[in-house]
Amino acid sequence: MDSQRKRHALALFQELPQRYDALSAALSFWQDPRWRRTLVDIAAPRAGERVLDVATGTGMVAAEILARCDDCTVVAIDQSEEMLAAAYARFAGHDGRIELLRGEAEKLPFADRSFDALTVTYLLRYVDDPPATIAELARVLRPGGRIVSLEFGVPPWPPAHLAWRLYVGVLLPALSRVASRAWYDVGRFLGPSISEFYERHPLPALVGYWQAAGLRGVDVRRMSFGGGVLMSARKDPGRP
Repeated sequence: MDSQRKRHALALFQELPQRYDALSAALSFWQDPRWRRTLVDIAAPRAGERVLDVATGTGMVAAEILARCDDCTVVAIDQSEEMLAAAYARFAGHDGRIELLRGEAEKLPFADRSFDALTVTYLLRYVDDPPATIAELARVLRPGGRIVSLEFGVPPWPPAHLAWRLYVGVLLPALSRVASRAWYDVGRFLGPSISEFYERHPLPALVGYWQAAGLRGVDVRRMSFGGGVLMSARKDPGRP
């Protein structure tokens, strides 16, 4: 946890979990829940499968997976103790099909080929080495296993891009300030962090990282004019 980027991420989310689900939905004009549901649609969890949910946060995606699949199990991992505490509260009294762990995506505490499917949400802006992190995610997938990720995006269509810049630059910080000082910090951080990420790692480069990690059939789907980006692939069946 020595990285400045990781320390900042932990500090940023420390005070958010209590109202995270409701505010993240409202501040995205209810696009975030839709994107998460689509992520699970693409992951398509099946009976008997073991699914890893990385950067689970308060457990929204993990809960959606369990709701879709009566006979699969989920391991959900996050580096934030505070977000995991909210996830524990969400799954209190659950039937035991979910395991919650604190850990880092860059060094997953699992053996190779441990999971049939993997979901990951809003992770890559918070790691120092996205290619290495993607390779680590691929490592724990079985050959042929499915991976689906959700990240914020920058809309490419000029009118949508202009609206996005206005929202993340002016409206989001103002609306977040009404919620709390912690949310205001997030509101100010979000737009610049997304832009900076894609300056360093444009979408074609991200596709290349996935391919280099042995992920095949990489599909990129822009959501809400590009405000969200879903990527999916399968691990090369011939990859160890």
